Amino acid sequence: MAMRNVVRQFLVGCLLVLGSVATVAAEEHPNVVVIFADDLGYGDLECYGHPEFRTPALNAMAAEGVRLTQFYVPTPYCAPSRGTILTGRYPWRHGVWRNPTPDAGINDVGLPPDELTIAELLKDAGYATACIGKWHLGHRSEFYPTRHGFDEYYGILYSNDMRPVELIENERRAEYPVVQATLTKRYTDRAIDFIRRNRERPFFLYLPHAMPHKPLAASEEFYKQTGTGLYGDVIAELDQSVGQVLAELKAQGLDEQTLVLFTSDNGPWFGGSTGGLRGMKAVTWEGGLRVPAIFRWPGRLPEGVTVNAPCGTIDVLPTVLSVVGLPVPDDRTIDGRNLMPLLEHGQLPADRPLFGMRRNRLACVRMGRYKLHVHTPKGTRYMADASKWIDPRGPDGVTILAPFEQYRPNQYPGLLTGDAPVDMMLFDLDADPGEQHNIAGQHPEIVVFLKAEYDAMLEEFPPAIRQLQRR
Repeated sequence: MAMRNVVRQFLVGCLLVLGSVATVAAEEHPNVVVIFADDLGYGDLECYGHPEFRTPALNAMAAEGVRLTQFYVPTPYCAPSRGTILTGRYPWRHGVWRNPTPDAGINDVGLPPDELTIAELLKDAGYATACIGKWHLGHRSEFYPTRHGFDEYYGILYSNDMRPVELIENERRAEYPVVQATLTKRYTDRAIDFIRRNRERPFFLYLPHAMPHKPLAASEEFYKQTGTGLYGDVIAELDQSVGQVLAELKAQGLDEQTLVLFTSDNGPWFGGSTGGLRGMKAVTWEGGLRVPAIFRWPGRLPEGVTVNAPCGTIDVLPTVLSVVGLPVPDDRTIDGRNLMPLLEHGQLPADRPLFGMRRNRLACVRMGRYKLHVHTPKGTRYMADASKWIDPRGPDGVTILAPFEQYRPNQYPGLLTGDAPVDMMLFDLDADPGEQHNIAGQHPEIVVFLKAEYDAMLEEFPPAIRQLQRR
């Protein structure tokens, strides 16, 4: 806590040299909007190749901005990924490497108080801040978004299938049980209201939607209206939400003062699409770790550009700080780097390793075109007996209110083909993005090189987590 206060005082002092923090003008310090979908697959959007789902707003966002094709999260599941996008740090640094889960009794996991989030750094610089949607970085009061730099919070503190599913407004229960069909609309309305109320000052809006995490639910305007099933209905409403937020920025004259990022926390669940990648949510194949990402900033970023360089959510915090003119904290390791040179000018960054974690283990490392799975990539546990699977967290009409026609394991979202999983698998992702052919035997020198990068990062693990590493 003491160190965090020192950092805060330093950042505020820098701003005081330029003028009063209380009177920071929006035109001098750009707004930032991060829209974070839940379990949205790499192939779930029309602009990423989905053959049926229509996403006109996100198509337009990509046409007006920069679309990334190799954007990674650090884990193929929720909470650690959310900690990383807000801190710029891998899970083994920010401390959330597993999911807080109230109905499984995992209540002591949350983002530590000495972690610095984008919201904290921008709030201290005079920004209005709001988190609207899924938090999943701790559901005890000491972990709440309002304790991590957000002026306002409205949403579910964890996944929308974890009981009790309840809406929290700031720090109090606002609704139980939750009518999930109206979640996307309500989150969008709240986001628009926040933009309107803060149009005269700089703001940071973090909009982590519930959808398309199961149980899928859509409002009457979209339910059974797209002809592409419940998943397609949900995607269509999510797309409309993005369009409404962008339209509000334009209506308020803030379009050219606002950086907007749309991305996802991990790969898809059943019914979604990885766009031809292997695996899905919960596994470290590309289908679990590679997600769509679109950056848009009219007048600042180029239009209609596709970037193929590997990068990820670790880069969001340093990119945002660069945009708003704040220094990156130097009292801790920030794993990400500023992407603005890449986004603005296409300047390819130097190669660096990107790491993936699953449960308590560092699982894989990507660098350049190659990816090494040090540990055997696991399949989903539901596939062995898919026909008899019953979701214990499915809609019940009492505690979880959502349509009963949810997707099942036979509607697998990614490739199930390819060489059998073993330890130390190597793939050339430029030639083989679907991870079908293990080339470790053909390139032992690359295996050795990537394993050395893996081992070096493992040495940076806190001792308590390093001791949990198991074969």
